Amino acid sequence: MTTAPSTITDEAPQPAAPAPSKSRWAPLRPLILRLHFYAGVLVAPFLLVAAVTGLLYAGSFQVEKLVYDHELTVAAGEKKLPISEQVSAARKAHPEGTVSAVRPSPEADATTRVMLSGVPGVDEGHTLAVFVDPYTAKVRGALEQYGSTGALPLRTWIDEFHRDLHLGEPGRLYSELAASWLWVISAGGLVLWFSRRRALRKVRGAKGRRRTLGLHGSVGVWAAAGFFFLSATGLTWSAYAGATIDELRTSLGQATPSVSAAAGGEHAGHGSAAGQAGDAAHGVGLDKVLAAARSEGLGDPVEIVPPADADSAYVVKQVQRGWPSKQDAVAIDPADGEVTDVVRFADYPVLAKLTRWGIDLHTGILFGLANQIALILLALSLILLIVWGYRMWWQRGRGTAFGRPMPRGAWQQVPPRILVPLLAGIAVLGYFLPLFGIPLAAFLAADILLGEIAYRRGRRSYGTPVV
Repeated sequence: MTTAPSTITDEAPQPAAPAPSKSRWAPLRPLILRLHFYAGVLVAPFLLVAAVTGLLYAGSFQVEKLVYDHELTVAAGEKKLPISEQVSAARKAHPEGTVSAVRPSPEADATTRVMLSGVPGVDEGHTLAVFVDPYTAKVRGALEQYGSTGALPLRTWIDEFHRDLHLGEPGRLYSELAASWLWVISAGGLVLWFSRRRALRKVRGAKGRRRTLGLHGSVGVWAAAGFFFLSATGLTWSAYAGATIDELRTSLGQATPSVSAAAGGEHAGHGSAAGQAGDAAHGVGLDKVLAAARSEGLGDPVEIVPPADADSAYVVKQVQRGWPSKQDAVAIDPADGEVTDVVRFADYPVLAKLTRWGIDLHTGILFGLANQIALILLALSLILLIVWGYRMWWQRGRGTAFGRPMPRGAWQQVPPRILVPLLAGIAVLGYFLPLFGIPLAAFLAADILLGEIAYRRGRRSYGTPVV
């Protein structure tokens, strides 16, 4: 075999190509990779449960309308009866308990809800909602109801399953753990994806683990913003982080305002002549109270809360959580029907508004069906990412081994000027998000222990330390 003669240019030593400059953050990549791996493997089961139950909850709003159509809707009539007559019909059919709130029919084809508390057989914190035809005062049924969104039994069951797995307060730790780590895993995934060479990010034509990695990364990048949002809003009403957020908002003067329910002026304590405290017929009655609220601009949907005692006022509040939000509230003296206090949603502090909108967007209420479809897509994306993540772990194994972990010692490559502030920041964050900080400390402790065991075994076996 012959070869072409070499030219002088070929024989001359070529200057070495300049090495690509490394970012000062490059040493962090192995550390982020190891954290992303361990967090994904160990936290993913909690995220999977949250994603599946969240998927069910997002679809429950439309299913609820179908399942409870008889109770929720009526044929539109010509004129609605006074709200007091509708409540009287509900009390005649269900004299048990006390009236805790009334939601007049908000639309032409919607029923009126009369909520009763203290009803035997109804779970604590729930009410019995009696559905009344606003045109005929005929009772169309009664169902257990939960929460400010008026969730009926099907949605309530799914809601509680998503929130605490029907385990009560201890069960809330699972959802807070998922929310505390979702943004961490998403952020780590973004860093890893964008730090890879463009050729390695391609999915088309790739096979095996590289294809799985491409799918995992591509979907994760597109869904990351939604995951950050779900994590942040989920934490706002969690057990521990939620309490910290509430304290922070209060200290900044950004707490959600509430209307004063104290009956005003000289009439305080004298409004019980027409009924007992806690009765819907207390004082001037529901019809005049509703008319007073209407005069203050409170349009449907509204909820009327009777006075809790002889010194309390009626509270009428808007309960529209969809866009645009209607959350105005007024207090009305039961003695004369005068408005004693007004709180407007427009006057809420900025953080209070953002919290309200964030929670409603998280639960699929703010933008209705479009909001619910977006949540379904996010939940499906998270489920796929978890499946692909575990598949990549399997594909990292040798032969029949199930997934090799990332190599240890990544933190040793991080310069102290970066590592020290990073650890300080993580410590502060872990303090405010305990279900992020505590598991992270457990990961580190277990990793150090396993590393020490491997080091000692290696030293005994080979007589030299394992580096």
